[in-house]
Amino acid sequence: MLVLFDHSVPAPLSPYLIGHAITEARTRGWDTLSNGDLLAEAERAGFDVFVTADKNIQYQQNLTGRKIAVVVLSTPQWPRVRLHTAEVAAAVNAATPGSYAEVQIP
Repeated sequence: MLVLFDHSVPAPLSPYLIGHAITEARTRGWDTLSNGDLLAEAERAGFDVFVTADKNIQYQQNLTGRKIAVVVLSTPQWPRVRLHTAEVAAAVNAATPGSYAEVQIP
């Protein structure tokens, strides 16, 4: 799957998402886009999954009818995320068009 990392997602997570093509929003010049515009642009570009640590995205954006799946990390802190890469990978692997999942990272 094509996976887009929001600017809040730690880049070292990439190698743990085996079998997926990872792109960071900032490498596309999309780091200044609002979440709604970013999701729309990502869908137009063919991304399957959007990974973010913005826990408010479900309240800020109408995710109904979206083709892109959204996976939200409860924290962007790499030392904590690193301990839960399997859970993040499982959420990305289970993503289906338009799905929404939260990965709780204590």
